[in-house]
Amino acid sequence: MAIYAIGDLQGCYKALRQLLDLIGFDTKRDKLWLVGDIVNRGPDSLSVLRFVKELEDAAVMVLGNHDIHLLMVASGLAKLSPGDTLQPILAAPDRTILLNWLRHQKLLHIADDHVMVHAGLLPTWSVAQAARLAQEVETTLRKENFQEALLQLYGNQPDYWDDDWDGFVRLRVIVNAMTRMRVCTAEGKMDFSYKGTEKAIPTGYLPWFEIPNRVSKKATIICGHWSALGLKVKDNLIALDTGCLWGGSLTAIRLEDRKIFQVPCEKPAVIMR
Repeated sequence: MAIYAIGDLQGCYKALRQLLDLIGFDTKRDKLWLVGDIVNRGPDSLSVLRFVKELEDAAVMVLGNHDIHLLMVASGLAKLSPGDTLQPILAAPDRTILLNWLRHQKLLHIADDHVMVHAGLLPTWSVAQAARLAQEVETTLRKENFQEALLQLYGNQPDYWDDDWDGFVRLRVIVNAMTRMRVCTAEGKMDFSYKGTEKAIPTGYLPWFEIPNRVSKKATIICGHWSALGLKVKDNLIALDTGCLWGGSLTAIRLEDRKIFQVPCEKPAVIMR
């Protein structure tokens, strides 16, 4: 059995199938780890969503910000943004089944020394604490009245963690860190507006994984979300968003030996960030 972690799909169904052919993926033998943002902005989010759901136990995914945005829009709690390509899902005859499946997915996945999350972990969080925090969100999203929680998840404040946060404020900070964060200060204050490269990060901020004394640094964290960062593989980090949506590549890594597999992606006719 091999485990392949794959970067942000964002509706790039054709590239996904090409990558699975390249690695010779076998649903009876192998497993896929998907770092989130499986939908939106790309050309065929509906096919990606259906395909990943049909993989059942052969795939594990964590929720990304675009996946949560889909749940928000479908619940009538947010409007479609310019560049969104979620309409086919919203109009699909099986939309209720697909969306119910999506909101039951994980926010964090842990296996041995690997931790998969869409964006990152705040510097003060241990892996054990992050697992407990993720479970708080997962439990809430799986309730029948999950829309009440979804309504409170949007917003940039607070932009730091406090163990005393409670209620929906607590859930919002957890979701923002795990699905939206790229950079933060040494104290864990997040900047959600920055999307550029490592070289142009605002003064006082660092990539979340470069914060000195980060509590989770002994674990290998697998993430996506930061296309300008690109592929970055270190002892304790595997960042896999290589900008397939923007005409880059779709990347997989075989966790057993860290072999990289990539397929080129088509440039969109109109680029909207």
